Amino acid sequence: MAVLSSCSIIERDINGDVLWAWTFPSISDQQRSISLRKCCLTDGDGGNGTGNGTQRFIYGRLGKQWFYIGCTEVFDSDNLPWVKQFALVLWTVDFNPEKYETLIRILSKTYCKTGDPSVMLRLYLSVATSGSCTTEENGTFLVKEFDTRQKLRSSHTMVKELINMFGLEIILIYTAMLLRKRVVVYHHSLQALQKWVRSFPALMSHRSEANDLYPWVDLVPEEVAPLKVSQCHIAGFRDSAVGSRTDLYDVLVNLPAREISVSPHAKESMVMTKTHKEIAVQLVQLAAREDATESQIVKEVSDRTSDLINHLKSLSSVTDADGRAMVSVEELRKRGFAAPLENFLFNLAVAENMIIL
Repeated sequence: MAVLSSCSIIERDINGDVLWAWTFPSISDQQRSISLRKCCLTDGDGGNGTGNGTQRFIYGRLGKQWFYIGCTEVFDSDNLPWVKQFALVLWTVDFNPEKYETLIRILSKTYCKTGDPSVMLRLYLSVATSGSCTTEENGTFLVKEFDTRQKLRSSHTMVKELINMFGLEIILIYTAMLLRKRVVVYHHSLQALQKWVRSFPALMSHRSEANDLYPWVDLVPEEVAPLKVSQCHIAGFRDSAVGSRTDLYDVLVNLPAREISVSPHAKESMVMTKTHKEIAVQLVQLAAREDATESQIVKEVSDRTSDLINHLKSLSSVTDADGRAMVSVEELRKRGFAAPLENFLFNLAVAENMIIL
């Protein structure tokens, strides 16, 4: 499985010192720096903002690489007498938290039992080369069981709760996602942030979940640099100072405060129309139904988005070289739409790469 890039172990010993213990085959200095900062072994509260121990599993992104970190407490029965906690770090090229959380758990249990990285390495290499590994305690791990193309996103999202949290204001988040705006999500608790942030891409299920997602970003130059130049992202932060960084977002979602803020520079493209109000009411009514499941809500949102895109396509009179419907600015103006609706359709065409200037 060529998607695996490297595996590392970072340990916190009984004296409280954090040590880089092992890596295979190698990682860059930048990856090492981020791994140490993100592993939560030096936070005291494990990065969850509660003071209740180490965060068990976390993940994030650096460029086109993804990192997954599992933190494990070491007990007297384990074969690591000088270690109190350790973090196992995987770097990969694919986004699949469920797959790597399971793999990290298997590798971590093996390391606790043996205290020998070479035993764990054999399992890692088996997965990397054949897509599976077998242990006595955990049975057989199969990569194909975690094929994201066969899994419903809605099993790991909370769109229904997100709608209920913000009520009619959910339309601001929906519109920001639809128009491919820069969205920043804030929560002081890393555990809560990682739980919520995956629900945002689910609002646009016709797009790839991972393309614009940055699940956990720290306010340090190397991590915010890609966001400063990106045209679209969903980025999670646990530092409230991000609220003053309007260079990083068009829309800021403050989860603890249940507040949504639109940056001044983005307000013109976020003007609401009658269509927006209708969608907002539909979403709120749907989420209020006790019998509505998460998957049903995600599908309903997707259907409503498809309706909007299909309406936009119906305004097209030309196609590109690949036969895709394209919309011209002139055509939009001829339709005589009210200014806010024309503005919205123009921005939607831009977001869907359907515009001819």
